[in-house]
Amino acid sequence: MPDRSSGNGRLLITCPDQPGIVAAISDFLHQHGANIIHSAQHTNDPEGGRFFMRIVFSISSFPDKFYQVKEEFLPIAEHFGMEWSLEREDRKKSVAIFISKEDHCLTELLWRWRSGELPIHISCVISNHTTLKNVVESYEIPFYHIPIEKNAKPEAENKILRTLEQYPIDFLVLARYMQILSPDFVAHYPAKIINIHHSFLPAFIGANPYRQAFERGVKLIGATAHYVTNDLDEGPIIEQDVLRVNHQYNANDLKVTGRNAEKIALARAVTWHAEDRVIVDDNKTIVFL
Repeated sequence: MPDRSSGNGRLLITCPDQPGIVAAISDFLHQHGANIIHSAQHTNDPEGGRFFMRIVFSISSFPDKFYQVKEEFLPIAEHFGMEWSLEREDRKKSVAIFISKEDHCLTELLWRWRSGELPIHISCVISNHTTLKNVVESYEIPFYHIPIEKNAKPEAENKILRTLEQYPIDFLVLARYMQILSPDFVAHYPAKIINIHHSFLPAFIGANPYRQAFERGVKLIGATAHYVTNDLDEGPIIEQDVLRVNHQYNANDLKVTGRNAEKIALARAVTWHAEDRVIVDDNKTIVFL
């Protein structure tokens, strides 16, 4: 794991591509005594396209200077028409995990979190079932059971939102949460809800994806981690993983293999979002690794 020094900052930038962006940012950081540790950039079209950049830098006593640096960067951001964020690298983002009955994605996240591999703070776990309550509480994480009753989904989602207000939540993770979130709920966390889909999108959307895969005789089983939007399973993709299978696999074998792909893809997506490596570009993502 990289050393997350309290003197490090992460700057994410999106703006219209034009000359002088990198020079202006580099000069600004230099004027503030910063040393650039890592820099990555991308343009989708050098002639009138969009420019994307991620910079990790070090400044002595950065925690004390954070708000000053953030405020003094505003003129540059306005000049280039930037959408941007500046984060302290030592601040772990606060996460709420949503689950139903399946445990493979949850336990993968909990194990990585406890071992220090996942740079987040898990504030709470919310579920529409009590199946995994003991698992969650064994990690001393608050567990909330909020069932989704038929014809009472708005009330349940309002209760979830009130629960989340108790915590400084940065983003949500749907770790096989078997409920479709309403547009009103999604609007509270734009590009801040990560879902894992149990197939290699855009293939096999909908119910029984492994049965669909079995009937098609697939040779690869995959999983897709993506941001949630109002278009079901069509949000910007963060990560996908595949594992090879063959004709000897039945539908259940495919499901078991798919679970392995799911937990790996979701853990990567959560890590990359937590480390400010992902920029959403319309219905795609730029992921700086």
